[in-house]
Amino acid sequence: MEFHPWGIAFLLATGFAAGIVNTLAGAGSLLTVPVLVLLGVPADIANGTNRVGILAHNVIASWRFHAEGIGGLRHAFSLLVPMMSGSIIGAYTISLLPAAAFQRAFAVLMLVLVVPIVVGAQPRTQGPAWPRSLSAMVFFFVGLFGGAFQAGVGLLLIAALSHAGHNLLRANSIKVVLNAVQTAAALTIFVLRDQVWWLPGVMLAVGYGIGGVVGVRLAIAGGERLVRWFLAAMVVVLATRLLGWH
Repeated sequence: MEFHPWGIAFLLATGFAAGIVNTLAGAGSLLTVPVLVLLGVPADIANGTNRVGILAHNVIASWRFHAEGIGGLRHAFSLLVPMMSGSIIGAYTISLLPAAAFQRAFAVLMLVLVVPIVVGAQPRTQGPAWPRSLSAMVFFFVGLFGGAFQAGVGLLLIAALSHAGHNLLRANSIKVVLNAVQTAAALTIFVLRDQVWWLPGVMLAVGYGIGGVVGVRLAIAGGERLVRWFLAAMVVVLATRLLGWH
């Protein structure tokens, strides 16, 4: 499939906005997947293609957090295996769904996520840590959801990590590491299932990467709330388009 220059510019801009959103809170895929579909990419392939940008974003954001002295790898290490395992199962299962069915399911998911997008995760800095077995189970299911849909997995990670006692900044640094690993696992499945279109994926990756760098700076400056209402409004508009409402 060929993209006109305006389509490429649109993908770059959307990736940039989603990169900022993903770093600050999560759910940037609620922008990028519908835009891919509106540009003519089948919904199931849009789901796989989007992971190219997501992977680039999380790798770059992880590097930027580390450069700022807030690396999350040490805290993420014990959670990587359950996240990857869940992601592989989720990605393979969703890859079997017809494009039209996935599009409807994704649109409904978008509307469901509007409230948590606006409210955001409330950090909890006190309280006992989860037992290791419970933590592994929670992050397995987060990986399962991330492998299937990706959209909103950042919100789930922030909520889980905050519950485990990390403040919002530290939770964000751990989140991007976990997301990079589970996205790499899911992307492998979508590539093997021939559900990735590389040109739009690379365009998104460029935008996501630049947005991730800007997002880290905003996260450190405490700018999370600036993007929530914008994202919620765009999610409602795009979801109604996917559902065919006018």
